[in-house]
Amino acid sequence: MRVSVAVATYNGEAYLEAQLGSLAQQTRPPDELVVSDDGSTDRTIEILDSFAKAASFPVRVYRNPERLGYSRNFERAIELCSGDIIFLCDQDDVWFPEKVKTVLQ
Repeated sequence: MRVSVAVATYNGEAYLEAQLGSLAQQTRPPDELVVSDDGSTDRTIEILDSFAKAASFPVRVYRNPERLGYSRNFERAIELCSGDIIFLCDQDDVWFPEKVKTVLQ
């Protein structure tokens, strides 16, 4: 079963390093991370691009050409996922290392 993590971002630089670190430390890593960014003007994209280069799983970052707002930005991230199971993750979430494994069980 393929697992996707969908994240909607907007100016999340203060939170992303902790969030992305917790995703990287999952005992059962996701098969992909899909991020939909809603026009961030801070270092959000830079942080995501750097993480994508080092991650052990594919990371796809999409930038919306116009602001969608919170709900539609999440909808966009979900639409872009290819997994059988999609976890939703806010940009300020920090997950316990066994979250994916536990939920799958």
